[in-house]
Amino acid sequence: MIPYVAITLVFAFTLHEFAHAYVAYKFGDETAKKQGRLTLNPLQHLDPFGTILILIAGFGWARPVPVNRYFFKKPRLAGILVSAAGPLSNLLLACIGFMIGYGLSRAGFNLTDNFYDFLDIFIRLNIVLFIFNLLPLPPLDGYRIVEDLAPNHLRAKMTQYEQYGILIFLILVLIDPLYNVTIGPIFSFVIPWIWDLLSNFFYGVFF
Repeated sequence: MIPYVAITLVFAFTLHEFAHAYVAYKFGDETAKKQGRLTLNPLQHLDPFGTILILIAGFGWARPVPVNRYFFKKPRLAGILVSAAGPLSNLLLACIGFMIGYGLSRAGFNLTDNFYDFLDIFIRLNIVLFIFNLLPLPPLDGYRIVEDLAPNHLRAKMTQYEQYGILIFLILVLIDPLYNVTIGPIFSFVIPWIWDLLSNFFYGVFF
């Protein structure tokens, strides 16, 4: 299954970072474009060590797209939209996965079990990335959205604790009682709910 996961993550990470770069560019920030990041070429987005881990272990990460808020006319609005673009790109990929699966089935193609296994991983991982990146913990996109929505006095306090974001995340994940009342319910209930919602919607569209 690792090859399926690796292929999925390459697509997911590439579109995720491209989406950040594209929306930032549309709001006037050419930083990512000048660094060659306004592209769908995976080589421009994948982190070398993160890519090795994808191939070996089935997980990894991409290089964050540089964003300079100085060029935004409306920094908060632009910041929210730039941050949201990444997770929404993963939701889009999940939708495309359902469209391909149901579309080919509706057209009468006899799809192999391996192809369905790949689509299942492709859809599920992109839904996971959509939800995961919206968690309000630094340096995730969800935190940046909350930061842009927060009043100035609260933003200043949030900045002081950004450095502890990874530590807080690890504590929430590794300590079962905390995981069970924070991140656990999100992955246990929200992700299956989104899967069922999208599945039922696209099934209705094609059948």
